[in-house]
Amino acid sequence: QVHLVESGGGLVQPGGSLRLACLASGSGFSFSSYTMSWYRSHTPGKERELVASVLPSGTFTDYADAVKGRFTVSRDDAMNTIYLQMNSLKPDDTAVYYCNVLGAFGRGTQVTVSS
Repeated sequence: QVHLVESGGGLVQPGGSLRLACLASGSGFSFSSYTMSWYRSHTPGKERELVASVLPSGTFTDYADAVKGRFTVSRDDAMNTIYLQMNSLKPDDTAVYYCNVLGAFGRGTQVTVSS
């Protein structure tokens, strides 16, 4: 069973930046072997949307159209951690951001973009 803990959310003005992190752990979980993803939910309890994914070894990344060119996903396999660098933030980016692997999600971290 994998355990995911997100961090780094907060309140930021439009145009600002935040960096989210997600630490993964679990008995027998081989972090470097799996695609890791970020999702977000604009309304608690509502369906999550895929934001970004990073394949094993970080050789390939993919992004939702809404965040292309502004967000960057990366991974540090030595630290069992993935990151989401979010630049040029917009109010529409306000959401709870979740880390995902193997169908599991963390508890999320709140990002609020507001002046």
